[in-house]
Amino acid sequence: MKQHDQSQKDELKTAARSLSEALLTLDTAQGVKQFLEDLCTPAEIEAMVDRWRVAQLLDKGLSYREIREMTEVSVTTIGRVARFMEQGTGGYRAVLDRLGKNE
Repeated sequence: MKQHDQSQKDELKTAARSLSEALLTLDTAQGVKQFLEDLCTPAEIEAMVDRWRVAQLLDKGLSYREIREMTEVSVTTIGRVARFMEQGTGGYRAVLDRLGKNE
């Protein structure tokens, strides 16, 4: 990760907020997909898709081994997703809960 001085960190926080606000303007899955394809490399999108898929499978109670076999995602990544689901900011949980209510 790049090292930044305090003014750069403040600018990054502002830019991150702007990105979050940009995502909020998108009202369809297709719009989000198009934005992400323009914003991210294919490898970055694949990594996000892998992490999201792992989060969904962890939420269903599958073991690391089962998830590894199903997704070919590394155990390290599975563990990282699990840790953020437990100790992160609550983003995974909020979306999983919202999607669960819509089903």
